[in-house]
Amino acid sequence: MKFSLEWLKYFLETDASVADIAAALNRIGHEVEGIEDSADKLEGFRIAKVLTAAKHPDADKLQVLTVDTGDGDPLQVVCGAPNARAGMKGVLGLPGAVVPANGMELRKSAIRGVESNGMMCSVRELELGEEHDGIIELPEDAPVGQTFAEYHDASPVFDVAITPNRPDCMGVQGIARDLAAAGLGTFKPVEASAIAASGECPVEIRTDDPEGCPAFYGRVIRGVDNTKASPEWMQRRLIAAGQRPISALVDATNYLMLAFGRPAHVYDLAKLSGAVVARRAQNGEKVEALNEKTYTLDDTMTVIADDNGVHDIAGIMGGEHSGATETTTDVLLEIAYFDPERIGVTGRKLGLASDARTRFERGVDPEYLDDGLAILTSLITKTCGGEPTEVVRAGQPPVTAQTIKFDPRLTERLGGLAVPQEEQRAILESLDFKVSDDWTVTCPPRRHDIEGPADLVEEVVRIHGIDEVESKPLPRRPGVALPTATPLQQAERKLRRAAAARGLNEAITWSFLPTFEAEHFADGAELWVLENPISEDMKAMRPSLIPGLLSAAKRNADRGADGARLFEIGRRYFRGTNGASDEKPTLGLVLSGEKTARGWSNGKGAKFDAYDAKAEAEALLEAAGAPVGNLMVMGEAGDQFHPGQSATLRLGPKNVLARFGALHPNTLKAFDIDGPVMAVELFLDAIPAKKGGGFARAAYSPPALQAITRDFAFLVPADLAAGDLVKAVRGADKKAIVDARVFDVFAGQGVPEGKKSVAIEVTLQPGEKSFTDEEIKAISDNIVKNAAKQGAELRG
Repeated sequence: MKFSLEWLKYFLETDASVADIAAALNRIGHEVEGIEDSADKLEGFRIAKVLTAAKHPDADKLQVLTVDTGDGDPLQVVCGAPNARAGMKGVLGLPGAVVPANGMELRKSAIRGVESNGMMCSVRELELGEEHDGIIELPEDAPVGQTFAEYHDASPVFDVAITPNRPDCMGVQGIARDLAAAGLGTFKPVEASAIAASGECPVEIRTDDPEGCPAFYGRVIRGVDNTKASPEWMQRRLIAAGQRPISALVDATNYLMLAFGRPAHVYDLAKLSGAVVARRAQNGEKVEALNEKTYTLDDTMTVIADDNGVHDIAGIMGGEHSGATETTTDVLLEIAYFDPERIGVTGRKLGLASDARTRFERGVDPEYLDDGLAILTSLITKTCGGEPTEVVRAGQPPVTAQTIKFDPRLTERLGGLAVPQEEQRAILESLDFKVSDDWTVTCPPRRHDIEGPADLVEEVVRIHGIDEVESKPLPRRPGVALPTATPLQQAERKLRRAAAARGLNEAITWSFLPTFEAEHFADGAELWVLENPISEDMKAMRPSLIPGLLSAAKRNADRGADGARLFEIGRRYFRGTNGASDEKPTLGLVLSGEKTARGWSNGKGAKFDAYDAKAEAEALLEAAGAPVGNLMVMGEAGDQFHPGQSATLRLGPKNVLARFGALHPNTLKAFDIDGPVMAVELFLDAIPAKKGGGFARAAYSPPALQAITRDFAFLVPADLAAGDLVKAVRGADKKAIVDARVFDVFAGQGVPEGKKSVAIEVTLQPGEKSFTDEEIKAISDNIVKNAAKQGAELRG
């Protein structure tokens, strides 16, 4: 919600600065999202008088003006406005000024060969309205040389976020009341003056839907002139609020809504036929709204209609064919109270949003019907003339005041502030609550958010100042503090650091997925689908972290990124027993695009492959404390993975710790991402907990003697996994052999068909004394013997 400082001061007598007002708004719960000083936009524009106006020598539609800026020598300006003439006063943009409407910086330039020192400006160019047929004409008494910002009384504009529970502050008057209660000035409520009525209203007004429209008030004004523009002060305030001035009648209704939070509507009486009724729509009834779109209604919706049909989607948007135009002479004013829940349901069904809907579905002041109608009538008659009739009142608004028995001691108990009772009483009364001697509090009907004593505590605390709550440390047990992080939290922290250290970038994606993405990774499990999602496209809780990371990788690729190395630590969601949610901690990882860029030293760029995914999986499992040396590499990574380029890492046949590999082409097609793409998922809940031990690391103890290496080349069956052979070799002597790794695989000339040669480097670490030749030979024999159990034979 936007409003200018000038508009605020209409309701609040204050000398507070813009900074003080912004700080107070934030302090009492109205977050200031921005402050725009329109004087900054008008910097470089000043009042100038046209001294002479002559035809441009080379352009029929241009004139060459000499203008007095109050600085001495006149300036020459080329102007195309038809109303430019000698003797008039207007607004000159000097070189260096920036035109607010289009961001163009003015410079001294030549236009058709004639020098021009700036530009005479129109209303639209300065964003003061829509007029653009000519330049601004100022009154004769406008002081030449004065900055236009100062002359125009440019006022800073506040952009404030109003929380849904405070519909009473959806008008500038409500904001002013809160600021006055906070001590920033004196509240100046606008009292509705009595309207001299001329005869009875000629239109029957009634409500046939008392649930959707409990109260419907109206009156006719005859003889209005809608050809006049609304007053300059009104247009200035509407523009500050982001509203475009339209006509005097429409501007008056918008002003009432923005100033007092009270939507209303104006109908052209000549376009109405018979009684004007608030009723339920009929199924299939249609209406063309002011946005020029046609909506199909049903019998759950409240509308305003006459004998010819629907004119207004009640509380949301008026109809196109009954609105006021320049030819309108007689109008019907409508002001009503609509059920908030009905308005919200109707707006969602139609997908229709408006300023009126925002206010009605939050709950407008049910007491402000007569006063609102009187103020609107006054605004229209002062601008457009006309004679108003008596008011017709159909129905009764829900104005029963709520009373709450309040104990002022509750403020300290719930709010943590010891506020004197008299100050609490003063705060509540300044907010228009009535407080009796026995602390029975009567709430104003506009405060729909007040339901009990705790809400009154909130009112007192926010006005007194929640920053006055004293900071107190939580009680602490004596002695050395014990670790507070759980083993899982500690593991996640280690994993996060390890992944970042390996050059991976952490991503945070939605826990919700489109249903088709969730089903693709569900692996047959029942999805957890939300009944009331934030979006229909994000309604399934994720069964895997990979879809979100794939979407992030795709967004990066679509924006020109060469590759993505993304990881995320989060939860997967499934339906557990008895319908409860089952959350499983997981690390997801996606590698896409180029692993290394092309270059003079390596030629073409390299892509990621399944071995890269396996290396990341093993490294991160080791960081998480998994016994990597005991892991088994097995298949069945899932249908989402390429069957020949993926696997699982397990402790035993059933305990799957991770899956990794290249994603299946069907998966890449479903997510519209180019391959190859590698993915990893670590199932942190499957990693066995460490037994015993404390949180301190063991002392570093390097070996006293140097390690030795021995190479072995084995002929093995072509389908034997090298990892199985390495595991057999390491098992030959678990004490002496500290490492074994494959450094060569060969199949071809010299190797029998159906076989391959696998060369393994074995590292032996002596303990208290060096190995003897006999000990080394015994270890080597055991290595060959263990390898033979895998069908391997030592190459000659």
